Amino acid sequence: MPRSPFYPLLAAALAIAAPLAHAGPVVTTDSGKVEGKADAGIASWKGIPFAAPPVGSLRWRAPQAVQPWTGVRQASSYAADCMQLPFPSDAAPLGTKPDEDCLYLNVWKPAQAKGKLPVLVWIYGGGFVNGGSSPPTYSGAELAKQGVVVVSFNYRIGRFGFFAHPQLTQEAGRDAMLGNYGFMDQIAALQWIKRNAAAFGGDASNVTISGESAGGMSVNFLLTSPQSRGLFAKAVVMSGGDGGTAPTPLASAEKVGVNFAAGKGIAADDPKALDKLRALPAEQVVDGMNLANFRMQGMPTYHGPFADGKLAIDSGAAFAAGRMHKVPVMIGATSADIGGKTGFMVAGARSLAATLADHGLPVYAYRFSYVAESVAKPGQGAAHATDIPFFFDTVAVKYGEQATARDVAAGKAMSTYMVNFAKRGDPNGAGLPAWPRYARTEDRIMDFAAEGKPVAQKDPWGAEIDAAPAGHRL
Repeated sequence: MPRSPFYPLLAAALAIAAPLAHAGPVVTTDSGKVEGKADAGIASWKGIPFAAPPVGSLRWRAPQAVQPWTGVRQASSYAADCMQLPFPSDAAPLGTKPDEDCLYLNVWKPAQAKGKLPVLVWIYGGGFVNGGSSPPTYSGAELAKQGVVVVSFNYRIGRFGFFAHPQLTQEAGRDAMLGNYGFMDQIAALQWIKRNAAAFGGDASNVTISGESAGGMSVNFLLTSPQSRGLFAKAVVMSGGDGGTAPTPLASAEKVGVNFAAGKGIAADDPKALDKLRALPAEQVVDGMNLANFRMQGMPTYHGPFADGKLAIDSGAAFAAGRMHKVPVMIGATSADIGGKTGFMVAGARSLAATLADHGLPVYAYRFSYVAESVAKPGQGAAHATDIPFFFDTVAVKYGEQATARDVAAGKAMSTYMVNFAKRGDPNGAGLPAWPRYARTEDRIMDFAAEGKPVAQKDPWGAEIDAAPAGHRL
C-alpha cells in the first residue's frame, strides 16, 4: 500500500504530542520533579535547590522556601558553590565558579536499591570562609555503592554566612535567630532531607551527619543546637576540635558588621545602611578574604560563627553538662593535624570523645595516621584533611594513577567503617579489625596506621596530651 504524502507531517505531529522520554532517573521532591543521571550502577542528582536564592533582599536572611516549579528540572551537574575567594592550595579545589545563588544539594544512591537506605550527609570544611560541595574528592558515588544514600549541600560562608549589624537586628527583631546564616542553611538542608529522603529511597529516621574541619565544627554545633533535634540519628566529627563555642554578645558581632560597613563608606547611623549593604556586589562583600588571610585583619570586619543562644549555643558548656542530642558519635583527627599532638584538633577530639562517652553516648574514636604512598616522606604524619578521600573511598580520584594498591585498600577499609556506622551506629563489620567503643578509663582508639592497616590500641599519645596545658580540653 503506498504511503500517504502526509505521513511525514503526521509522524512529526505524533512525535511532538508524545510525552518526552527522560534519559535519567526522575524523582518527585516536595518542590517539583528532578532528573538526574545514572552511571556505573549509581543514580545521582546534583544542583537541587533546598532554599530560595539568598540574593537581593534575601541576603542576610534565614533561608526561605523554594519556589515550586512545573515540569522536570535538570539535576545532572553541580550548582555553584557559595560565594568566596577560592583558596589556591585547598586540599579539595572547587569544581564550580562561586556565586551568591548557591543553596543547592546533591544526592547519590545505588540505582537498583530497594527499600529504605541509611542516609549519610556530608558538610564541607574550609574555615567557614572557603569550601563547597563540588570538589570531585567529595563525590558520594563510591560510598553509595556500599548501600547508602549520600547527600552533600552548600551553606553560606564568609560574610554571607556569618554577619550581624544593628539594622539587621532591627529588621528581624531581637527574638529572631541572627548572624549565623550558614548554620541556618545547614538546618534547612537537614529539614529538606527529612522531608524528601524517602523519595530517593532513603530512611529519614536513619540520617548520619558528617563533616571535617569547619564541617566537623558544624557537626558539633548540630549536636547541641535546639533547632536540630530529630534531624539526624548519628554523627561523625572529623578534625572538629574540642566542641567549644564561647558565647559572643550580639553587640560584639554587630560592631564587627559596623566596621565592615564603614570600610565601604556606609555609616552606622545611615538609615539606608542595610539597603546599601545588600546592594554591594558580591565581590565587595568577600573583600579579598579567604583562608589565607581571614585571621589577619587589623580592625575586625568578620566574626565567623558565634553562640547566639538560640540557634548556636555555648556548646562547650552543653557538652560538659550532657545537654547534647544522645546519638552515636565517631570522632577523631589526623596524626599531624593543626596544632600537633596536644593541639586543638588532636587533643580536642580526644577530650570531646571522653566527655561524650562519660555521658553514655556510644563513641568510636580514631586517629588517621596514614599517608598516601605517592606523597609519603620518612617521619611524615597525616596532615589536616588528608583523611577525607579515604573516608569517601575517592583515593583514586584524589591521587589518580599514583594511587597504590595499599592506598586503595586503606580507603576501602575506612569507607566501610564509615558506611557500617551510618547503617547501624557501630563501625564494626565482617572482615574488619574490631573497633572498640571508647571509654575515658580505657582510652582505646582505632589508629588508621602509617602501615595502611587499622590498629585498635590504647592511645599512645594519651599521657603526653594529659600532661599538656588543660586549655586544649573540655
